[in-house]
Amino acid sequence: MAQVLVVEDDLEMADEIRCELQAHGHQVDVAQDGAAGLALALTGRFDAITLDRGLPVLDGLALVDAVRKAGILTPVLMVSAFSAVDERIRGLRAGGDDYLVKPFDLAELAARVEVLLRRSQNRAAVVNLQFADLELDLISRSVRRAGTELVLMSKEFQLLEYLVRNSRQVLTKRMILEAVWHFNFDPATNLIEVHVARLRKKIDLPGLPPLIHTVRGAGYMLSDTP
Repeated sequence: MAQVLVVEDDLEMADEIRCELQAHGHQVDVAQDGAAGLALALTGRFDAITLDRGLPVLDGLALVDAVRKAGILTPVLMVSAFSAVDERIRGLRAGGDDYLVKPFDLAELAARVEVLLRRSQNRAAVVNLQFADLELDLISRSVRRAGTELVLMSKEFQLLEYLVRNSRQVLTKRMILEAVWHFNFDPATNLIEVHVARLRKKIDLPGLPPLIHTVRGAGYMLSDTP
């Protein structure tokens, strides 16, 4: 049984989500505004959170940002009527792990929560990742290279984790976009290039051999050889 926090100001919608998740065997708490949701989320006792974007008192983006800055790693499924790609990007950049557009099927919401729970459990089994002189602590979300601690944003950390878990493999933009942002591939987006460039500046420190390589016409690869 997982403990799930539902942050939703629409009482009817909150009750429908609660009933659906309870039918899947989960224990559910409901908060009806952003401030109440944040107070519960900061306890760290939940296994997953479903979070509406448009909330009274404190909106969903501010809530998830505050949760991540507090070091709470609970997976968050953001729920919103905003369907534009830019809005989804905002939600995921703020710290959301997945994004579901209203109106949605309750069964799909429950399935997405299950995916987040499985992903979280799988990550919990491994608490440290290492590649060459790069070290990732998946609990504290800290990163070191050659003993130097690096400060990464939430999506930068997730991107680096994906690269490390698939080191020495060529990863296409499609693979990265779907694995890290959970988007279908959009050939017009420069989201991957922007994040890889930022990550390179932080990871490939002066005087150290580069680890993040561009494979022309194919994608990117984490490798300790040229």
